[in-house]
Amino acid sequence: MNLSDLVTSTGDQLGSVELLINIMWTMLGAFLVYFMQAGFAMVETGFTRAKNAGNIIMKNMMDFVIGSLFFFILGFALMFGKDAGGVLGTSGFFNPAALQDVTSLPIGTFIFFHTVFCATAATIVSGAMAERTKFVSYLIYSACISIFIYPVTGHWIWGGGWLSQMGFHDFAGSTAVHMVGGVCALVGAWMLGPRTGKYTKEGKPNAIPGHNIPIGALGVFILWFCWFGFNCGSTTAATTSIGDIAMTTNLAAAASTLATLIFTWIKYGKPDVSMTLNGSLAGLVAITAGCDVVSNWEAILIGLIAGVFVVLVIEFVDKVLKVDDPVGAIGVHGACGLLGTVLTGVFGTGCSLLTQLIGVGSVLLYVLILAFIIFFVLKKTVGLRVNETEEYEGLDLHEHGMSAYANFRFHEDR
Repeated sequence: MNLSDLVTSTGDQLGSVELLINIMWTMLGAFLVYFMQAGFAMVETGFTRAKNAGNIIMKNMMDFVIGSLFFFILGFALMFGKDAGGVLGTSGFFNPAALQDVTSLPIGTFIFFHTVFCATAATIVSGAMAERTKFVSYLIYSACISIFIYPVTGHWIWGGGWLSQMGFHDFAGSTAVHMVGGVCALVGAWMLGPRTGKYTKEGKPNAIPGHNIPIGALGVFILWFCWFGFNCGSTTAATTSIGDIAMTTNLAAAASTLATLIFTWIKYGKPDVSMTLNGSLAGLVAITAGCDVVSNWEAILIGLIAGVFVVLVIEFVDKVLKVDDPVGAIGVHGACGLLGTVLTGVFGTGCSLLTQLIGVGSVLLYVLILAFIIFFVLKKTVGLRVNETEEYEGLDLHEHGMSAYANFRFHEDR
């Protein structure tokens, strides 16, 4: 073997090793993002009442099941297929493996990575519509989000569509995943109406406490841990930037948690537990767009802003809009997803604030329209809401014929 052949052979070997490492890293990130389903399930279960715990678990399970199937069959092609005017993909339907040219990774790795992101967007809606939604309606709109909403805006942002061509920056999905899910949650919860007893005749909100805050806290711990896969894994390569992304992600979450704790302590006289847990998630959502282009100090500032902002938005949704969101998903994911994407335009290296504003505005408008159509059609056909008796006695009993806590006696309230 001559010298040139040796150099070529060594280069091929190094390239193969690099590809294998990138595959392993991307799959590890995807596995962590999948486990976020467990985190969301625990948060939503803990923040709602015991009589609906089994229903919450079923919905979070089915988000991933339905998202996996429909994103494979149709969604991936809409998101990454051949671009049609910057709006959507038009190739690879029913055969996403034909789209190998969209990635340097094996196509199965790439599809699976984006499948778990799609399921995350769908599961955000579950918490906001908890405790009064028909299970069959939930299955249908979960499929619709996985086909008509997430893949289309995902194409704009990540699939070579018009926003990506403009330079819109959303590294891991503050807008593409979280704001999309949060806006769907807003439309769904508004159209569904509040839980019975949530508001007085005068319109004053009543607190409906969750049944298990420790379970909710466990969910937040799981989500914080898995978020390192969400953000760091979005490199889809084992690059030297992974540690920096982990640092900005963690610092933003920590700063947001502390900001929420202090703000609620001042505002309510005591540090609010459930709101502080949501503060952690708010910081994670807000940093997701710009975690790769902001400094550690800028990440802390983004977290501090998000930690206060989420409290104000959750109160606004509850007291002014009178939209009943049992877990605060609209404020955490919708509002802080928007906030973080805009702040990426303020702090992010090489990012344009105007482009970021155009991006969040266009995605917001599209999702509002499509979500309204989906929920309106469901309401007029199969129906969105269970009846008052079913809501009072619990969805576990009426939708699934069981209790998540057999032989426990529940507090009876309306």
